[in-house]
Parts: sequence; C-alpha cells; structure tokens
Amino acid sequence: MTGPSATFGFRDVDASEKAGLVRGVFDRVARRYDLMNDLMSVGVHRLWKDAVAARLNPQPGETIVDCAGGTGDMARRFAKMARRAQERRGGEDAKIFVVDYNAEMIMAGREKGSAPEMAWAVGDAQALPLPDGSADAYVISFGIRNVTDIPAALREARRVLKPGGRFLCLEFSRPVTEALRAAYDAYSFRVIPEIGARVANDRESYQYLVESIRRFPDQKAFGAMIGEAGFSQVGWTNFSGGVAAMHTGRAI
Repeated sequence: MTGPSATFGFRDVDASEKAGLVRGVFDRVARRYDLMNDLMSVGVHRLWKDAVAARLNPQPGETIVDCAGGTGDMARRFAKMARRAQERRGGEDAKIFVVDYNAEMIMAGREKGSAPEMAWAVGDAQALPLPDGSADAYVISFGIRNVTDIPAALREARRVLKPGGRFLCLEFSRPVTEALRAAYDAYSFRVIPEIGARVANDRESYQYLVESIRRFPDQKAFGAMIGEAGFSQVGWTNFSGGVAAMHTGRAI
C-alpha cells in the first residue's frame, strides 16, 4: 500500500480500493440480501429495525435520509408510519430519500416496490447528493461499517441535518458478555458463510461481512466517533445482548 489504508474484513487494503471491493460484495448479494438477513438472524433483524423506526417516529412533512438504504426495507417502514401519522393529524407528505452506493441494491429495492414518499438515488455516504441542513433525520442501518472513512460519513450525516436533527445508526456491535461473544463468534464464522454458500452461492461475501463486524468499533468507541462528528446527546441501546446496537444523537 502506498497511501492511507482501510479495513476490508480482516484485511487492510489501500483506501482507494475499498469502495470497489465493497461494491463487488453487494453486487453479488443484492438479489438475496433480504432473504439472507432473515436466515442469518432467524428474523430477529426485523425486530431491531422496528425498534429503530419506532425511535425515529417519522412525522408528516419531515425529510428523512435513509443512507445505505439499498432494498428500502427501512424506508418502507418510515413511509408507512409517516402516512399513519398524516391520516391522524394531517400535514404534508414525508420525503424519504433512499441513498445507496450500490446500484444493484437500489434496483433490487425498487423491484420490491416503493411508496409515494420514497425517492431513490445512487450516492456515496461520504458525499451525499443533498444540500446542507436539509434533513430532519438521518438513518443508516447495517451500512456504516462498509464505508471507507467512517468519520467522514458521520460528518456528512451532520452536514445534511438541520440543527437538532435526529441521527440513528443500527449496526452489528459487541456482545456484552464473554459467553455471548464466544457463542456469537462460533455461529458467525461457522454458520453464516455456510448459509451464504448454500443459499446465495457466495461464501466469500458473507465471510467478508462477518469479518467486517469484528473490525467495527465497539459501542463506546463508536459513540465517541459520533460525538466528534458534531452530535450531542449521543447514546446507544443494545439489542440481543449487544449483537446489534442502535446509536442515536442530535445534530449540534
């Protein structure tokens, strides 16, 4: 490597190479992405996502950025909740921008169906195609660990948010006990790549995804990064004993 490095699973690669490597992973997994999430988590990821959507509490007229939103799984939740709130008390339609770096993921999402509140775009979490201070909320689910420069992506989230705007990040994290960590490691490294091989015919991509989780900062360290990017009231909620965590903050 001749320049800055970035993590790609357990490997360190030139930072300029990571985006292309990650794009290749998601090109391969896009068509089976939601199915694999159900299989790998035995459906529990749906409960985590529901909890994030409830915490966000989308409202009529709000502009929400669903970054790394690929298949639109979260955006559809937000659109449904905002529409229900609109039916109760009126107001304008919410605007939900689904932005993902991978065109194959966006295509897979659009094929699953959209909603009037949703708009789709291929874009980089480190350079979002949105004006400064234009969003009421920013959500990124299982995407932040795949960006090349996490602090840059967090600063970009702050840039597009209005002062006081809500930041929510759902990501795999660090189990809180040694026993759970050991069991989770055994499951992740032995079972998940095998599911990938059998269902998606792609062991390599799921080996990367498991490794990328292990290289991601723990709850406290990631919370500090969020604060350094310009957010206040930073906190987190562990799900399933810390297998995943929801980090939250407010744009200063």
